[in-house]
This record gives sequence, structure tokens and C-alpha cells, in this order.
Amino acid sequence: MKVFIIAGETSGDKLGGALLAGLKTLVPDVEINGIGGPLMQAEGLQSLFPMDELSVMGIAEILPKYRHLMRRINQTAQTVLDEKPDVLITIDSPDFSLRVARRVKAASEIRTVHYVAPTVWAWRSGRARKMVGVIDHVLALFPFEPPYMEAVGIRCDFVGHPVVAEPVVSDAEAATFREVHGFGKAPILLALPGSRRGEISRLADTFGAALEPVLNARPDMRVVVPAAPGVTDLVRSHVKSWSGAPLVIEEATDKRAAFKAASVALAASGTVSLELAASATPMVIAYDMNWISRQIIKRMLKVDTVTLVNLVSDTRVVPEFLGERCQPDLIAQGVQNVIAKPDAQLEAMAVAMARLGQGEDAPGLRAAKAVLDGTKST
Repeated sequence: MKVFIIAGETSGDKLGGALLAGLKTLVPDVEINGIGGPLMQAEGLQSLFPMDELSVMGIAEILPKYRHLMRRINQTAQTVLDEKPDVLITIDSPDFSLRVARRVKAASEIRTVHYVAPTVWAWRSGRARKMVGVIDHVLALFPFEPPYMEAVGIRCDFVGHPVVAEPVVSDAEAATFREVHGFGKAPILLALPGSRRGEISRLADTFGAALEPVLNARPDMRVVVPAAPGVTDLVRSHVKSWSGAPLVIEEATDKRAAFKAASVALAASGTVSLELAASATPMVIAYDMNWISRQIIKRMLKVDTVTLVNLVSDTRVVPEFLGERCQPDLIAQGVQNVIAKPDAQLEAMAVAMARLGQGEDAPGLRAAKAVLDGTKST
């Protein structure tokens, strides 16, 4: 079996690495070509060119690099046509991936699979129809996504979310984290004001102000702030004015242990809510953006919650403070309410993890099985 696989960013490389590992388990002699990062390369991929060339092509950078991007799109599509794989697998990065797939489909019958369904359930439902004739098969991270793709005639399989395959921290490791940092049995509050510089700059002061009344009510509580790679200095510069002498951590092992040890979290909106759910850490979600973006999103949004735990569990137990409601006093009251009554969230988080595939085959293996099943059925 020959596979051509494309990932354009770190999250895609992670999905791709797990998928390739699954394929190699099922088809040991699989031939792999494509574009990817270190995790995919560890599974035997020799990248056509460095994945980083695609990772930097965000909205702000795309215009000055447009010609180079188009050359890479054309080069990749032609390489796929020359290689004649049994399947082309594209992972997220739709601006690049779908353009390549469209060119390949226009010139061949090569089967195309796209990993990560577009969030048509949240906004821009027309994206599903634009994939018709370009993508044959979609692999979805969430159990409620297949009907949206199937409605336009595209096969879609739910294969599980990668959060369920993340390492699980033991109680002993969480206790060690407490001991190393001198926390003893004090309650721990996680503050997660985002992973991007703009988010941190926009949210950190609000988060800090929101924590003051919480710490006044619980003076024994300790604050831990996990920082994403590359933004640690920015996080430190913001939180140094916070109350409670917050501890900033950046190591992945420390982060997982902190999630397990924490009593509650205040987090920016995003997939971090699922990481917290995997650790059974009750949470409050807060987020804001500039006024123009806020108005646009408000008009486009098709769901009444943006928190994935709420969506997957089909509950609304995780409180959200978004846009105009992203105010310190409201957030503080929300955190205090969750500290007082966490049980409903704990139940919803357990439901969400089960629905995302916890306890079943790893998502990478499920994705590999779906790819093979789709390829055999053609």
C-alpha cells in the first residue's frame, strides 16, 4: 500500500504520527511519502520539504509568501500525481491541503481523505459543501460531526480525539509535583490565559484581576500558570503583578502533573478544556477578542457554547465568560461557584471523555482502520 500524507503544523504532525503508527501496525510494508514534521518522520516519512514552511503561513504572513505557497501547492500536487498513491491523506491546514487535493482530484482518481472535519457545526457551514468532489472521506475528532459531512454526501468516520491517548498522570506524580513546589495540601488554581501572544496580552490582566477576590476568599490557594513554549517570558511579565505569587511552569511533565493536582482552573477558550477534562479538573472558561472580531463571530456563531466539554457532553455545566461578559467580577464569581459545587462538571467531563473514545482503541489506530476500510471499499 502506498500513502501520501500531508500535515502543515505541529498539531497535524501529532495526528499524522499516530495515524502512521496505526497504519504500520495494520500494514507493516506500507510505503509512506508526503510532508510532515518530526513525529511523522519518526514513523518513516521523508518530508518532501520542511513542514515549517507551511506552519508559518498564517493569515498575517500569507500575502508576502503567496507565490512561494502556490509553488509548494503545485509541487506537492504534481508529486502526488507522479507517485500514484492508493490514498492521499491531508491533515487539517485546509488552505494548503484542500488546494492540493483539488488539483489531484482534477487530474486523477486518487482517493482523498481529510483528517479533522471543518467546524461547520459552529460556523461557516458552507465549508462542507466546498469539499464535495475534492475529498472522498473525512476523519472526525468529535462524535457529533459525521452527520454534517454525510449531509453533503461525504463519508465521515468519528475516530476519537487525541486527548484520550495522552499520558495519564498518577496520583503519586501529582503528589510529587506538590512536594517539589512546596504546596503541601493547599488547593491549586490553574490559570491558563492562552498559548498565543495576542491572547496572553489580551487576557492576562483580566485573569489576574479575577483571581484577587478568589484568593481573598481562599488565602491558602496557590496559583499555577502553565506557559506554552515560546511565550514563557511574556507570561512571566504579566503574572508578576498578580496576587498569590503565581508559579509559572513550562515543562510538559510539570504541566500534566499540575492539571492532575489542581482543584480548579480558569482557562482561555480552546482545546485546553478537553485536557482539563481528561484530568478531571473543574474549570471556568473566559475569552475576549477585539471589538470587530467579536461582532463578526457573534453573527457567525451557530452554537450557544464554545466549550468543547459542554458540546461533547451535551450539557452547559462549564461556565463561560465571553466577549462583553469577560469581566473580572463575573469570572471571579464563576470560579467561586465551581469551587463550591464541582460535581456536575465532574460528571459531564467523564461523559465527554467516554464519548471522545477513552477506553477504546487509540485514535491513531482507529483512523488507520477507517482509511483502510475506505480504500478497500472503492
